[in-house]
Amino acid sequence: MEEKINHREIIKKIAENYSQLESSIVSQLRLSCDHHYVTIGSFREEIWQSLFEQIIPKKFSIERSVFIIDSNEKVSKEVDLVIFDEQYTPYIFNFGKIKYIPIEAVAVVVQCKSDHLGNQNITAWKESITKLRTSLHSIARMHGKVAHGEIIDTVKYTQTSTRPIYILCHLNESATDRNAVMQHFDIVICPENGRLKMTTQSDKLSNWYKKLNHAEEQYKDNVMEMEGSFSDITLDEYKVGCWDKTTNANEEESKVSDNKVVVGERTILSLIFQLNQLLMLINNPLLFPHQAYVKMFNRCLNEEEVESIPQSTII
Repeated sequence: MEEKINHREIIKKIAENYSQLESSIVSQLRLSCDHHYVTIGSFREEIWQSLFEQIIPKKFSIERSVFIIDSNEKVSKEVDLVIFDEQYTPYIFNFGKIKYIPIEAVAVVVQCKSDHLGNQNITAWKESITKLRTSLHSIARMHGKVAHGEIIDTVKYTQTSTRPIYILCHLNESATDRNAVMQHFDIVICPENGRLKMTTQSDKLSNWYKKLNHAEEQYKDNVMEMEGSFSDITLDEYKVGCWDKTTNANEEESKVSDNKVVVGERTILSLIFQLNQLLMLINNPLLFPHQAYVKMFNRCLNEEEVESIPQSTII
């Protein structure tokens, strides 16, 4: 007689496997190496990179220790991990072993920190990225037409100017300035009590859509609104864990709706669903503006002045 398969138990075992992976990651992150801070820092970056490689689609690539550039001759500070779309924007400009990735391709930037969360340094790092501007000077054949990236005043668009998702991975469980630091990031991940703890900016998907695809204020009149009941969904509703069976929620619990509270969150599973939902809101990056980068290289090679770039506010 064929044995009856308990499908629900299989799902539970999958979740438990991610809990074990979580514990393993925390153990590796806690490995210390006195007097070899550079080595251990690089080792921890590899651990974080390995985690992201396991949870994001293969269309994305991950590079360590890179700089992000735009076609206006701006260069960011060094970024520990960059997740970018190499399928639609297959450009990495190399200078020896140093990599420069165009801002149009970048979907996620990750800052990896150990115990020191200096708000001033992180602010400067964040500003070096937010000053970068995507370009719309692109030309590509699309279904039924040849598309160009220039904005037409009377037309609404689903994407006008993108910005990356900001993630902080750190080890400081007792950071006194954590709140000040967190305001610079969309997702913060750190070990706590032997598990990974994740804090996510809980906003409606409609607001995430605007922040990620319409980052510059100058295009606010060209934004195609995200409509429908799903637009009010928040990332809290993508958390995975057990429901609280009591009436009083404590600070270890994560509220996901008016009447459900998650305890014992499976953080990696939550990260998989939350991060990939945000990536799907971006879906594909802006069409790559080849001519804008051609002009940038020619300006620099011929010592020409950069064109005046209008200042705009990043949402």
